[in-house]
Amino acid sequence: MATAAQWIQGARPRTLPAAIAPVLIGSAAAYEMDSFILLNALLAAMVALLLQIGVNYANDYSDGIRGTDEDRVGPLRLVGSGAASPEHVKRAAFAAFGLAMLFGLILVIITQAWWLILVGIGCVLAAWGYTGGKNPYGYLGLGDVFVFVFFGLVATLGTTYTQAGRLSVAAIIGAIGTGLIACALLMANNVRDIPTDRKAGKKTLAVRLGDKHARESYVLMLAVAILLVIVLAPTRPWMLIVLLLIPAILMPSWLMISGRRRKSLIPVLKQTGMINLGFAALFSLGLVLSHGF
Repeated sequence: MATAAQWIQGARPRTLPAAIAPVLIGSAAAYEMDSFILLNALLAAMVALLLQIGVNYANDYSDGIRGTDEDRVGPLRLVGSGAASPEHVKRAAFAAFGLAMLFGLILVIITQAWWLILVGIGCVLAAWGYTGGKNPYGYLGLGDVFVFVFFGLVATLGTTYTQAGRLSVAAIIGAIGTGLIACALLMANNVRDIPTDRKAGKKTLAVRLGDKHARESYVLMLAVAILLVIVLAPTRPWMLIVLLLIPAILMPSWLMISGRRRKSLIPVLKQTGMINLGFAALFSLGLVLSHGF
């Protein structure tokens, strides 16, 4: 039976910044429109966090029963390591999804935006279909699309909409930026697992691009995400503080390009997660400071 510490590790804490970042940005965009609502922001954060945890447990379960995680480098996998039974991990995934839907329903009731129920159902179905079911799209190289759409566009713009009732250019740029960084985090994870994923028939985007191009795409995603803020600078000059992140991306980018040993890429996950949080914090601060400029 898995210990509490192993369950926490299985939830992959290093990926959780990808859930918090879009809520910070979406809330800051709402603040810029004089529409920030703390309760709605907290509910959106709970939905995002629980969906991320649910995705992680679902991925652990599905990869575990397929044997994808039997010979891998990186953090603990509950099913693959034998620490927990597949059924228990599956239940944990659906418990997280269920709680996410509950908080999401409360948010829908508050905002009266009933069409968001369909978005929530789509999020859960996409989360499970990533590695679950007969034809998981994560095995076809489409996982990056899911991450960009749901942990970038949907999470950020949904947060803004449930507070302001509308969107803004800043919210869209922020959604694209944090979505790209979340994709970079996934790419770092998948580059590390290219040999085992290829052997297991899991054709992630990293496997399809090949080791060299996959590593280069990681650097490109981070660069585009950060430099996109220049679009907002003419009317929101404080947004340029996001460029302070450039030194922070140098080390993980160097590790991705030069690290030949798969274990040397493990720290990149944590570093990329912190970059996503840093991006969200500076982007949000830039919007707040530019408000009324």
